[in-house]
Amino acid sequence: MGVYEELVARGLIAQVTDEKEIRELVNSGKAVFYIGFDPTADSLHVGHFMALCLMKRLQMAGNKPIALIGGGTAMIGDPSGRTDMRQMMTKETIQHNVDCFKEQMSKFIDFSDGKAMLVNNADWLLDLNYVELLREVGACFSVNRMLTAECYKQRMERGLSFLEFNYMIMQSYDFYALYQRYGCNMQFGGDDQWSNMLGGTELIRRKLGKDAYAMTINLLLNSEGKKMGKTQSGAVWLSAEKTSPYDFYQYWRNVDDADVVKCLKMLTFLPLEEIEELAKLEGSEINKAKEILAYELTNLIHGKEEADKAQEAARALFGSKQNTDNMPSTQLSDDDFTDGSVAILDLLSKCGLIPSKKEGRRLIEQGGISVDDEKITDVYATVAKDAFGKGHVIIKKGKKTFHKAVL
Repeated sequence: MGVYEELVARGLIAQVTDEKEIRELVNSGKAVFYIGFDPTADSLHVGHFMALCLMKRLQMAGNKPIALIGGGTAMIGDPSGRTDMRQMMTKETIQHNVDCFKEQMSKFIDFSDGKAMLVNNADWLLDLNYVELLREVGACFSVNRMLTAECYKQRMERGLSFLEFNYMIMQSYDFYALYQRYGCNMQFGGDDQWSNMLGGTELIRRKLGKDAYAMTINLLLNSEGKKMGKTQSGAVWLSAEKTSPYDFYQYWRNVDDADVVKCLKMLTFLPLEEIEELAKLEGSEINKAKEILAYELTNLIHGKEEADKAQEAARALFGSKQNTDNMPSTQLSDDDFTDGSVAILDLLSKCGLIPSKKEGRRLIEQGGISVDDEKITDVYATVAKDAFGKGHVIIKKGKKTFHKAVL
Protein backbone atom coordinates (compact mmCIF):
# COMPACT_ATOMS: atom_id res chain seq x y z
CA MET A 1 0.00 0.00 0.00
CA GLY A 2 1.42 3.37 -1.04
CA VAL A 3 1.29 6.39 1.24
CA TYR A 4 -1.54 7.92 -0.81
CA GLU A 5 -3.63 4.76 -0.48
CA GLU A 6 -2.94 4.76 3.26
CA LEU A 7 -4.17 8.35 3.53
CA VAL A 8 -7.38 7.26 1.82
CA ALA A 9 -7.75 4.23 4.10
CA ARG A 10 -7.29 6.41 7.17
CA GLY A 11 -10.07 8.75 6.02
CA LEU A 12 -7.81 11.75 5.72
CA ILE A 13 -8.36 12.92 2.14
CA ALA A 14 -11.32 15.18 1.38
CA GLN A 15 -10.75 16.76 -2.07
CA VAL A 16 -7.99 16.65 -4.69
CA THR A 17 -7.45 18.57 -7.92
CA ASP A 18 -5.92 15.66 -9.86
CA GLU A 19 -5.91 12.34 -8.06
CA LYS A 20 -3.72 10.50 -10.58
CA GLU A 21 -0.94 13.10 -10.52
CA ILE A 22 -1.08 13.59 -6.77
CA ARG A 23 -0.98 9.85 -6.13
CA GLU A 24 2.06 9.46 -8.39
CA LEU A 25 3.95 12.39 -6.84
CA VAL A 26 3.21 11.38 -3.25
CA ASN A 27 3.90 7.67 -3.68
CA SER A 28 7.18 8.31 -5.50
CA GLY A 29 8.38 10.79 -2.87
CA LYS A 30 8.54 13.66 -5.40
CA ALA A 31 6.04 15.98 -3.79
CA VAL A 32 7.36 19.31 -2.53
CA PHE A 33 4.33 20.43 -0.59
CA TYR A 34 3.38 23.16 1.80
CA ILE A 35 0.88 23.63 4.58
CA GLY A 36 0.19 27.08 5.99
CA PHE A 37 -0.10 27.98 9.68
CA ASP A 38 -1.27 31.48 10.61
CA PRO A 39 0.30 32.50 13.95
CA THR A 40 -2.85 33.74 15.65
CA ALA A 41 -1.71 32.44 19.08
CA ASP A 42 1.58 31.62 20.80
CA SER A 43 1.04 27.87 20.46
CA LEU A 44 -0.20 25.35 17.95
CA HIS A 45 -3.35 23.51 18.99
CA VAL A 46 -5.19 20.27 18.23
CA GLY A 47 -6.67 21.89 15.13
CA HIS A 48 -3.12 22.02 13.69
CA PHE A 49 -2.34 18.47 14.80
CA MET A 50 -3.91 16.85 11.75
CA ALA A 51 -1.73 18.93 9.42
CA LEU A 52 1.40 18.09 11.40
CA CYS A 53 0.55 14.39 11.22
CA LEU A 54 0.09 14.63 7.46
CA MET A 55 3.43 16.39 7.07
CA LYS A 56 5.16 13.71 9.12
CA ARG A 57 3.54 10.85 7.17
CA LEU A 58 4.54 12.33 3.81
CA GLN A 59 8.04 13.18 4.99
CA MET A 60 8.52 9.58 6.13
CA ALA A 61 7.65 8.54 2.56
CA GLY A 62 10.41 10.73 1.12
CA ASN A 63 8.42 13.85 0.27
CA LYS A 64 9.63 17.31 1.25
CA PRO A 65 7.37 19.44 3.45
CA ILE A 66 7.43 23.21 3.65
CA ALA A 67 5.90 24.60 6.81
CA LEU A 68 4.71 28.08 5.87
CA ILE A 69 4.27 30.40 8.82
CA GLY A 70 1.81 33.16 7.94
CA GLY A 71 3.59 36.15 9.39
CA GLY A 72 2.23 38.17 6.47
CA THR A 73 -1.28 36.75 6.10
CA ALA A 74 -1.78 37.07 9.87
CA MET A 75 -1.69 40.82 9.29
CA ILE A 76 -5.01 40.38 7.46
CA GLY A 77 -6.75 37.40 9.04
CA ASP A 78 -8.46 34.41 7.45
CA PRO A 79 -12.26 34.80 7.26
CA SER A 80 -12.75 31.02 6.85
CA GLY A 81 -14.98 29.58 9.56
CA ARG A 82 -15.56 33.01 11.09
CA THR A 83 -18.77 34.93 11.70
CA ASP A 84 -16.89 38.08 12.64
CA MET A 85 -13.61 39.80 11.83
CA ARG A 86 -10.48 38.59 13.60
CA GLN A 87 -8.83 40.97 16.04
CA MET A 88 -5.90 42.81 14.49
CA MET A 89 -2.51 41.85 15.93
CA THR A 90 0.64 43.92 16.21
CA LYS A 91 3.80 42.97 14.30
CA GLU A 92 5.50 42.24 17.63
CA THR A 93 2.76 39.80 18.71
CA ILE A 94 2.83 38.07 15.33
CA GLN A 95 6.62 37.69 15.47
CA HIS A 96 6.44 36.23 18.99
CA ASN A 97 3.85 33.70 17.84
CA VAL A 98 5.97 32.83 14.78
CA ASP A 99 8.93 32.06 17.04
CA CYS A 100 6.77 29.80 19.23
CA PHE A 101 5.47 27.92 16.18
CA LYS A 102 8.99 27.33 14.89
CA GLU A 103 10.08 25.79 18.18
CA GLN A 104 7.07 23.46 18.39
CA MET A 105 7.25 22.31 14.76
CA SER A 106 10.95 21.51 15.07
CA LYS A 107 10.08 18.90 17.70
CA PHE A 108 7.70 17.17 15.30
CA ILE A 109 9.10 17.62 11.79
CA ASP A 110 12.71 16.77 10.79
CA PHE A 111 14.20 19.97 9.38
CA SER A 112 17.77 18.62 9.26
CA ASP A 113 19.80 18.15 6.06
CA GLY A 114 17.23 19.89 3.86
CA LYS A 115 14.53 17.30 4.61
CA ALA A 116 12.01 20.06 5.26
CA MET A 117 11.79 23.83 5.17
CA LEU A 118 10.26 26.40 7.45
CA VAL A 119 9.53 29.74 5.80
CA ASN A 120 7.59 32.89 6.64
CA ASN A 121 5.37 34.56 4.03
CA ALA A 122 6.16 37.92 5.61
CA ASP A 123 9.44 37.65 3.67
CA TRP A 124 7.61 38.38 0.40
CA LEU A 125 4.14 39.67 1.29
CA LEU A 126 5.23 42.63 3.40
CA ASP A 127 7.49 43.96 0.64
CA LEU A 128 4.82 43.90 -2.08
CA ASN A 129 3.88 47.15 -3.78
CA TYR A 130 0.10 47.39 -3.91
CA VAL A 131 -0.16 48.78 -7.44
CA GLU A 132 2.37 46.26 -8.75
CA LEU A 133 0.45 43.44 -7.05
CA LEU A 134 -2.80 44.57 -8.65
CA ARG A 135 -1.13 44.66 -12.07
CA GLU A 136 0.61 41.33 -11.59
CA VAL A 137 -2.16 39.16 -10.18
CA GLY A 138 -5.35 41.25 -10.00
CA ALA A 139 -6.47 40.31 -13.50
CA CYS A 140 -6.20 36.60 -12.61
CA PHE A 141 -9.06 36.75 -10.11
CA SER A 142 -12.77 37.09 -10.82
CA VAL A 143 -14.69 38.89 -8.08
CA ASN A 144 -17.87 37.02 -9.05
CA ARG A 145 -16.09 33.71 -8.65
CA MET A 146 -14.44 34.74 -5.37
CA LEU A 147 -17.81 35.61 -3.87
CA THR A 148 -19.05 32.06 -4.48
CA ALA A 149 -16.34 30.71 -2.16
CA GLU A 150 -17.80 29.26 1.04
CA CYS A 151 -15.41 31.25 3.24
CA TYR A 152 -16.87 34.49 1.84
CA LYS A 153 -20.49 33.44 1.41
CA GLN A 154 -20.96 32.77 5.12
CA ARG A 155 -19.73 36.27 5.94
CA MET A 156 -21.67 38.29 3.38
CA GLU A 157 -24.78 38.65 5.53
CA ARG A 158 -22.92 40.16 8.49
CA GLY A 159 -20.40 42.07 6.43
CA LEU A 160 -17.09 41.14 4.84
CA SER A 161 -14.33 43.74 5.07
CA PHE A 162 -12.18 44.53 2.03
CA LEU A 163 -9.19 43.67 4.23
CA GLU A 164 -10.39 40.05 4.62
CA PHE A 165 -11.51 39.91 1.00
CA ASN A 166 -7.83 40.07 0.04
CA TYR A 167 -6.96 36.95 2.04
CA MET A 168 -7.61 34.58 -0.87
CA ILE A 169 -5.28 36.61 -3.09
CA MET A 170 -2.57 36.55 -0.43
CA GLN A 171 -2.81 32.78 0.08
CA SER A 172 -2.83 32.21 -3.68
CA TYR A 173 0.23 34.43 -4.00
CA ASP A 174 1.96 32.29 -1.36
CA PHE A 175 1.63 29.19 -3.55
CA TYR A 176 2.82 31.19 -6.57
CA ALA A 177 5.87 32.47 -4.63
CA LEU A 178 6.72 29.06 -3.17
CA TYR A 179 6.50 27.44 -6.62
CA GLN A 180 9.01 29.90 -8.01
CA ARG A 181 11.35 29.98 -5.02
CA TYR A 182 11.43 26.32 -3.95
CA GLY A 183 9.74 24.27 -6.66
CA CYS A 184 6.72 23.68 -4.43
CA ASN A 185 4.26 21.68 -6.56
CA MET A 186 1.52 20.88 -4.03
CA GLN A 187 -0.49 22.54 -1.30
CA PHE A 188 -2.29 20.66 1.44
CA GLY A 189 -4.70 22.07 3.99
CA GLY A 190 -8.01 21.78 5.79
CA ASP A 191 -11.14 21.24 3.75
CA ASP A 192 -12.29 24.78 4.61
CA GLN A 193 -9.34 26.14 2.57
CA TRP A 194 -10.37 24.59 -0.76
CA SER A 195 -11.30 27.84 -2.52
CA ASN A 196 -8.08 29.57 -1.47
CA MET A 197 -6.03 26.59 -2.64
CA LEU A 198 -7.71 26.51 -6.04
CA GLY A 199 -6.88 30.20 -6.37
CA GLY A 200 -3.21 29.31 -5.99
CA THR A 201 -3.22 26.54 -8.60
CA GLU A 202 -5.05 28.82 -11.04
CA LEU A 203 -2.61 31.69 -10.46
CA ILE A 204 0.37 29.41 -11.15
CA ARG A 205 -1.28 28.10 -14.32
CA ARG A 206 -2.15 31.56 -15.65
CA LYS A 207 1.13 33.29 -14.75
CA LEU A 208 3.63 30.47 -15.32
CA GLY A 209 1.81 28.01 -17.54
CA LYS A 210 2.63 25.22 -15.06
CA ASP A 211 0.55 22.64 -13.24
CA ALA A 212 0.40 22.61 -9.45
CA TYR A 213 -1.89 20.55 -7.26
CA ALA A 214 -4.01 20.87 -4.15
CA MET A 215 -5.39 18.36 -1.67
CA THR A 216 -7.53 18.98 1.38
CA ILE A 217 -7.77 16.77 4.43
CA ASN A 218 -10.92 16.16 6.40
CA LEU A 219 -11.42 18.33 9.46
CA LEU A 220 -11.26 16.48 12.78
CA LEU A 221 -14.93 16.35 13.76
CA ASN A 222 -16.59 14.35 16.51
CA SER A 223 -19.64 12.13 16.00
CA GLU A 224 -21.88 15.21 16.43
CA GLY A 225 -20.15 17.05 13.58
CA LYS A 226 -18.36 19.54 15.85
CA LYS A 227 -14.63 20.34 15.64
CA MET A 228 -12.58 18.43 18.17
CA GLY A 229 -9.97 20.09 20.32
CA LYS A 230 -12.15 22.28 22.52
CA THR A 231 -12.87 21.94 26.25
CA GLN A 232 -14.89 24.00 28.72
CA SER A 233 -11.72 25.95 29.55
CA GLY A 234 -10.77 26.54 25.89
CA ALA A 235 -8.58 25.00 23.20
CA VAL A 236 -6.38 21.94 23.68
CA TRP A 237 -2.90 23.32 23.03
CA LEU A 238 0.28 21.52 22.02
CA SER A 239 2.29 23.71 24.41
CA ALA A 240 2.87 22.04 27.79
CA GLU A 241 2.59 25.46 29.43
CA LYS A 242 -0.92 26.04 28.05
CA THR A 243 -2.24 22.45 28.24
CA SER A 244 -0.29 20.14 30.54
CA PRO A 245 0.75 16.70 29.22
CA TYR A 246 -1.63 15.15 31.74
CA ASP A 247 -4.59 17.26 30.58
CA PHE A 248 -3.63 16.56 26.96
CA TYR A 249 -3.61 12.82 27.74
CA GLN A 250 -6.93 13.06 29.56
CA TYR A 251 -8.58 14.88 26.65
CA TRP A 252 -7.93 11.92 24.34
CA ARG A 253 -8.59 9.36 27.07
CA ASN A 254 -12.09 10.82 27.44
CA VAL A 255 -13.19 11.07 23.81
CA ASP A 256 -16.57 9.55 22.99
CA ASP A 257 -16.63 5.86 22.16
CA ALA A 258 -17.84 6.66 18.63
CA ASP A 259 -14.75 8.80 17.91
CA VAL A 260 -11.95 6.52 19.11
CA VAL A 261 -11.31 4.55 15.92
CA LYS A 262 -11.50 7.69 13.76
CA CYS A 263 -8.90 9.41 15.94
CA LEU A 264 -6.65 6.35 15.92
CA LYS A 265 -6.74 6.25 12.13
CA MET A 266 -6.33 9.95 11.48
CA LEU A 267 -3.87 10.96 14.19
CA THR A 268 -1.71 8.01 15.22
CA PHE A 269 0.92 6.05 13.31
CA LEU A 270 -0.32 2.68 14.50
CA PRO A 271 -0.68 0.12 11.66
CA LEU A 272 -4.18 -0.04 10.23
CA GLU A 273 -4.31 -3.76 11.02
CA GLU A 274 -3.78 -3.03 14.71
CA ILE A 275 -6.44 -0.31 14.65
CA GLU A 276 -8.92 -2.70 13.03
CA GLU A 277 -8.39 -5.11 15.93
CA LEU A 278 -8.99 -2.31 18.43
CA ALA A 279 -12.18 -1.41 16.53
CA LYS A 280 -13.61 -4.79 17.50
CA LEU A 281 -13.58 -3.93 21.20
CA GLU A 282 -16.97 -3.39 22.82
CA GLY A 283 -18.38 -2.15 26.10
CA SER A 284 -15.85 -1.28 28.78
CA GLU A 285 -13.09 -2.83 26.66
CA ILE A 286 -13.19 0.31 24.49
CA ASN A 287 -11.31 2.03 27.31
CA LYS A 288 -8.25 0.04 26.26
CA ALA A 289 -8.39 1.68 22.82
CA LYS A 290 -8.87 5.11 24.43
CA GLU A 291 -5.81 4.59 26.61
CA ILE A 292 -3.73 3.62 23.60
CA LEU A 293 -4.96 6.68 21.70
CA ALA A 294 -4.13 9.00 24.59
CA TYR A 295 -0.67 7.51 25.11
CA GLU A 296 0.28 7.55 21.42
CA LEU A 297 -0.68 11.20 20.93
CA THR A 298 0.91 12.38 24.18
CA ASN A 299 4.09 10.54 23.20
CA LEU A 300 4.07 12.25 19.78
CA ILE A 301 3.72 15.75 21.22
CA HIS A 302 5.40 15.61 24.62
CA GLY A 303 7.70 12.57 24.42
CA LYS A 304 7.77 9.16 26.08
CA GLU A 305 8.68 10.37 29.56
CA GLU A 306 5.69 12.73 29.80
CA ALA A 307 3.38 10.15 28.20
CA ASP A 308 4.46 7.56 30.77
CA LYS A 309 3.91 10.02 33.62
CA ALA A 310 0.47 11.03 32.32
CA GLN A 311 -0.61 7.43 31.89
CA GLU A 312 0.67 6.48 35.32
CA ALA A 313 -1.08 9.46 36.92
CA ALA A 314 -4.37 8.68 35.18
CA ARG A 315 -4.24 5.02 36.18
CA ALA A 316 -3.40 5.93 39.77
CA LEU A 317 -6.22 8.49 40.01
CA PHE A 318 -8.87 6.15 38.72
CA GLY A 319 -7.52 3.01 40.36
CA SER A 320 -8.42 1.67 43.76
CA LYS A 321 -5.64 3.65 45.48
CA GLN A 322 -5.32 7.28 44.52
CA ASN A 323 -1.74 8.45 43.88
CA THR A 324 -1.26 12.21 43.58
CA ASP A 325 2.46 12.31 42.69
CA ASN A 326 2.01 13.08 38.99
CA MET A 327 -1.30 14.91 39.28
CA PRO A 328 -1.46 18.36 37.63
CA SER A 329 -0.83 20.91 40.36
CA THR A 330 -0.84 24.64 41.08
CA GLN A 331 1.32 26.33 43.72
CA LEU A 332 -0.50 28.76 46.02
CA SER A 333 1.07 31.46 48.16
CA ASP A 334 -0.04 33.33 51.25
CA ASP A 335 -1.14 36.17 48.97
CA ASP A 336 -3.90 33.94 47.59
CA PHE A 337 -5.58 33.83 51.02
CA THR A 338 -7.69 36.51 52.67
CA ASP A 339 -8.36 36.21 56.41
CA GLY A 340 -7.10 32.64 56.37
CA SER A 341 -9.15 31.30 53.45
CA VAL A 342 -9.52 31.40 49.67
CA ALA A 343 -12.85 31.67 47.83
CA ILE A 344 -13.67 28.50 45.90
CA LEU A 345 -14.19 30.46 42.66
CA ASP A 346 -10.81 32.15 43.08
CA LEU A 347 -9.21 28.77 43.75
CA LEU A 348 -10.75 27.24 40.62
CA SER A 349 -9.57 30.21 38.54
CA LYS A 350 -6.07 30.08 40.01
CA CYS A 351 -5.82 26.39 39.11
CA GLY A 352 -7.04 27.00 35.56
CA LEU A 353 -10.05 24.75 36.01
CA ILE A 354 -12.62 27.28 34.80
CA PRO A 355 -12.54 29.87 31.98
CA SER A 356 -14.72 32.26 33.99
CA LYS A 357 -16.39 32.58 37.36
CA LYS A 358 -19.75 32.29 35.63
CA GLU A 359 -18.74 28.81 34.48
CA GLY A 360 -17.48 28.07 38.01
CA ARG A 361 -20.84 29.00 39.52
CA ARG A 362 -22.60 26.78 37.00
CA LEU A 363 -20.38 23.82 37.84
CA ILE A 364 -20.90 24.26 41.58
CA GLU A 365 -24.67 24.61 41.24
CA GLN A 366 -24.74 21.38 39.21
CA GLY A 367 -22.68 19.51 41.81
CA GLY A 368 -19.58 19.27 39.63
CA ILE A 369 -16.93 20.47 42.11
CA SER A 370 -15.44 18.66 45.14
CA VAL A 371 -12.53 19.50 47.41
CA ASP A 372 -10.92 16.55 49.20
CA ASP A 373 -13.98 14.43 48.32
CA GLU A 374 -16.36 16.96 49.86
CA LYS A 375 -18.87 18.29 47.34
CA ILE A 376 -19.08 22.08 47.15
CA THR A 377 -22.69 23.32 46.94
CA ASP A 378 -22.28 27.02 47.83
CA VAL A 379 -20.83 29.32 45.14
CA TYR A 380 -19.61 31.60 47.96
CA ALA A 381 -17.82 28.78 49.79
CA THR A 382 -14.22 29.22 50.92
CA VAL A 383 -11.38 26.79 51.54
CA ALA A 384 -9.54 27.46 54.78
CA LYS A 385 -5.75 27.47 54.94
CA ASP A 386 -6.09 24.83 57.68
CA ALA A 387 -7.43 22.43 55.01
CA PHE A 388 -3.91 22.37 53.57
CA GLY A 389 -2.54 20.57 56.62
CA LYS A 390 -1.02 17.81 54.45
CA GLY A 391 0.41 20.41 52.09
CA HIS A 392 -2.33 20.31 49.46
CA VAL A 393 -6.00 19.79 48.67
CA ILE A 394 -7.39 17.74 45.79
CA ILE A 395 -9.97 19.44 43.60
CA LYS A 396 -12.22 17.28 41.48
CA LYS A 397 -14.14 18.75 38.53
CA GLY A 398 -16.79 16.49 37.06
CA LYS A 399 -15.97 12.81 37.10
CA LYS A 400 -12.56 12.77 35.44
CA THR A 401 -10.63 15.98 36.13
CA PHE A 402 -8.38 16.09 39.22
CA HIS A 403 -6.09 18.91 40.28
CA LYS A 404 -3.78 19.38 43.26
CA ALA A 405 -3.62 22.82 44.88
CA VAL A 406 -0.36 22.99 46.81
CA LEU A 407 0.48 25.40 49.63
